[in-house]
Amino acid sequence: MTRQAALSLYRRSLKLALDWAVHRHLWRGQAVYIRSLFEKNRNVTNPRQQRVLLKETEKLLEKWKHPDPYFPPTAPGGSKYERNLPAPHLDPPPPLKF
Repeated sequence: MTRQAALSLYRRSLKLALDWAVHRHLWRGQAVYIRSLFEKNRNVTNPRQQRVLLKETEKLLEKWKHPDPYFPPTAPGGSKYERNLPAPHLDPPPPLKF
């Protein structure tokens, strides 16, 4: 479980860095730094230390959460999501009686 939790935190850290980075080449430097932080604690085997590290990382992710995260335009919440959907099927209006 701890390995999965650490991998999940690592992925979330990278995605959070993408919200803050304006350009991909700037994000790459941050990604390398984040990787070095996770690699530094890779060999921690004490379960108590692992839990403490995971909790500290969770707190950091919450602290650095972007107030207006980036969403790809076609993803839910993006600027183009659900734009130009086909019109819903409507029944024709009743015939007019004269």
